[in-house]
Amino acid sequence: MDPRARYRLTAWLSPAFPTGSYTYSHGLEYAVEAGLVHDRGTLREWIEGILEFGSGWTDALFFCAAYRSLPIEMDNLAELAEVMKGTRELRAESLLQGKAFSAAVANAWEPAGAERGSDDTLLAHPIAVARVCRCHGIPLAEALPAYLQATVAGLVSAGLRLVPLGHTDGQRVLAALEEVVVGSASRARRTPFAELGAAAPMVDWASMRHETQHTRLFRS
Repeated sequence: MDPRARYRLTAWLSPAFPTGSYTYSHGLEYAVEAGLVHDRGTLREWIEGILEFGSGWTDALFFCAAYRSLPIEMDNLAELAEVMKGTRELRAESLLQGKAFSAAVANAWEPAGAERGSDDTLLAHPIAVARVCRCHGIPLAEALPAYLQATVAGLVSAGLRLVPLGHTDGQRVLAALEEVVVGSASRARRTPFAELGAAAPMVDWASMRHETQHTRLFRS
């Protein structure tokens, strides 16, 4: 991959990129409250479930579909990504990050003529990132694993603050999930989009319970 393209991909998926990702826990805050996640091992299992069966998996499929789609198909894809989210907070998490990502790239990085949906279309985060990566010539095989790794890193960061865990434990979780990220990305590129589906009910349940959680640090 061209060094400039790698530079851009690294910048866009950095925790410092202004999408507000640090404010979301994807239901993890309530999972910790309920005792479902309480140490390094359970944090790894929770995130692995999201990657293989939950929104991590469906987001990977949406990423691939958006990368391969024609611009005219983007609105329909965006609508489907929105309704696939199981709760109000998970929907907002994806759409607001997608909106922030698109705005930041458009203002600082995006060349003229970049592909967009309709002006009033909110793009889910994986669709927004995939669209920009394609526009900048970043290969799907490079972009998707990087996107999933950033997703995992955000969840690990939330887990460190919530459980709480030390930074070394956080790195151990990231290391343990390396093969899961690489495998999920590879599988998503080979999976027909018609097989889209998720099976992570505990994540949706934790997200719904988080909506009425008494004390909250995160927005989801």
